[in-house]
Amino acid sequence: MPAETSPVLRASHADRDRAVDVLRIAAGDGRLSAAELDERLEAALSARTVGELTVLTADLPPVSAAGGAVVEGVKDVLRIEQRFSTVKRTGRWVLPRRLELAAEWCEVTLDFTQAVITQDTLRIDLDMRGKTLTLITKPGIVVDADALTLEFSKLKVRRPPHPDTPVTLRIELTGKKTYGRITARPPRTPQPLRKPRPPTTP
Repeated sequence: MPAETSPVLRASHADRDRAVDVLRIAAGDGRLSAAELDERLEAALSARTVGELTVLTADLPPVSAAGGAVVEGVKDVLRIEQRFSTVKRTGRWVLPRRLELAAEWCEVTLDFTQAVITQDTLRIDLDMRGKTLTLITKPGIVVDADALTLEFSKLKVRRPPHPDTPVTLRIELTGKKTYGRITARPPRTPQPLRKPRPPTTP
């Protein structure tokens, strides 16, 4: 909340939405437990004044600090259009409200492990032909491919560990994937280095 805003000022829908964004990002970063998130979301959605919202987010970093970008700059639609190349979104990238992916024979990787989550659902509209789409997830992120059309393609969704973690982001895949595959998986765990075997004596 802006510092100059009066705490007794009536909260608008935009004020509540901004508070909800901060809470969800904080939960995604592990700053709030599932119970705390549910409790604060309920209070934020029923808050009547800016002061009530400020109390709910006072112990959390602002969205600009948590995600490296301001929530007001979130795109409604992010369109990625590529042919015969590699597409990667990794690190702390800000999720749009909807993502359109038009790719032809491209290796595409969307890494959500450090992404700034600005809403509870991200719809990805696919028009993808060939190669592999890889979604890297973490506990609290689920992938729903029920509305996706597959033609000569394979789909493999591996659930992240800790299945009891509350859902912070639902990724809904729609559209069509022709040839190739789609893989949703947690990050790979680095394998320990093997110790060299001692030389054998003749």
